[in-house]
Amino acid sequence: MIRDLRDWIAAVEARGDLCRVDGAHWDLEVGGLTELNNRRRRPPALLFDRIPDYPAGHRVLTSSVVTPSRLGLTLRLGAGLTDRDLVQRVRAKPAEWAAAAKGFDPRVVADGPVHARIRRGPDVDLTALPAPRWHEGDGGRYLGTACLVLTRDPETGWVNGGSYRAMIAGPAALTVFILPGKHGRMHLEKWWAMGRPAPMAISLGHDPLLAVLAGIEIPHEVSELNYAGAVMGEPLEVFEGEITGLPLPAAAEVVAEGFCHPGDVRPEGPFGEYLGYFSGGKGPQTVLTVEALYQRDDPILLGAKMSRPPNDISYFSAVIRSALAFNQLEAAGVPGVTGVWNHPLGGARKFLVVAIKQLYPGHARQAGVVAGQCRAAAQAGRFVIVVDDDIDPTDLEAVMWAVVTRADPERDIEILRRAWGSQADPLHATFGSPVPFNTRAIIDATRPYEHRDAFPLVAELSPDLRARLQARFATLLAD
Repeated sequence: MIRDLRDWIAAVEARGDLCRVDGAHWDLEVGGLTELNNRRRRPPALLFDRIPDYPAGHRVLTSSVVTPSRLGLTLRLGAGLTDRDLVQRVRAKPAEWAAAAKGFDPRVVADGPVHARIRRGPDVDLTALPAPRWHEGDGGRYLGTACLVLTRDPETGWVNGGSYRAMIAGPAALTVFILPGKHGRMHLEKWWAMGRPAPMAISLGHDPLLAVLAGIEIPHEVSELNYAGAVMGEPLEVFEGEITGLPLPAAAEVVAEGFCHPGDVRPEGPFGEYLGYFSGGKGPQTVLTVEALYQRDDPILLGAKMSRPPNDISYFSAVIRSALAFNQLEAAGVPGVTGVWNHPLGGARKFLVVAIKQLYPGHARQAGVVAGQCRAAAQAGRFVIVVDDDIDPTDLEAVMWAVVTRADPERDIEILRRAWGSQADPLHATFGSPVPFNTRAIIDATRPYEHRDAFPLVAELSPDLRARLQARFATLLAD
């Protein structure tokens, strides 16, 4: 049973999927090694220890959910799954988890492992934690990258958990970058409109499940804490923060809590973001004044290196957004969908592939337009490619082969203008208006419907011959 980050690490290490790294420096080396690791074919999880300037045992975990096996473990769906298998497993789960969440209110306990050390007021020192400077161009050291930022709606009491970058701005101060429209931002603005400081807490080390849920779209007014309980099959244990009263994960490694005061901002950034650019720039951001810091002995920070994909969040985002888009296509009445993959290389937002079995004229265009505007894929999209069902949407080479052999640029590219963009988009940051619109292309890379039966046959092994050769010459063909 996985109940915290240490259980998760033990389970991953037992499967030979963890690499311990001693001596890497917090300044660039932790981030640099993580980026290089994420580009390997089978990247292990990395646990950094003996970080210069910090006691042995003050650790940082990265590359946590960048493979199908570790994401399957984290979502309690099982290991040994392919990308497509994992998408299919996840497809059935969001509605099930959301429906079950109301029956998994967090279990309030008096204290937990994170109470081993508590620092309050002037004793709070965030620099005592080995926060990395992840990129050479970063404006500071970021404690919050795979974090869980907890806020509360002052009107309804709804507790939201989001993942927003948090930079050390002083011994007891973090700048928190939250885009407009995010649930956490809505909560802050409600408190400020009442003339009151907004309570906030940030968990900085926890079961990676909490980081995954914080980084995806959970239904409005469903708490990520409840949702986590539904995924785990048991309530998450929390304690009431002594400063804010927010429910805080009792088995976390480190939790900071305090208040965001109206008008209190400090310079933040730049920071290398999930699309691989320093597109957020440097500017004033909200400050969390930390009034209490809870931590375990020998705490482990959960970190995520954002870089040109693949990065620490691109894989899990791809799986979950692909599953959600698949479901939303079917719910919209688009038949014959055989696969969906929102490629990690586009940050799981900008490069969506839909495979269909063509059933009628216009089917491919319908699938492309609906996919590009469904809730799971609408924000910040750029390219939607529709392929036939003989193409694996997770195989980038196969997808682009279909584009260059089945799509005619004049006939098969449709442009949608003034679609939903993002301020994190590097094109918007460079050329955009104050309102983040964007443009996207729908590429029909299917065989032309009216000529599909006469289209030349593909010159490749049949499934039967492939299977026979793989069985007979397994040693020769082994990876």
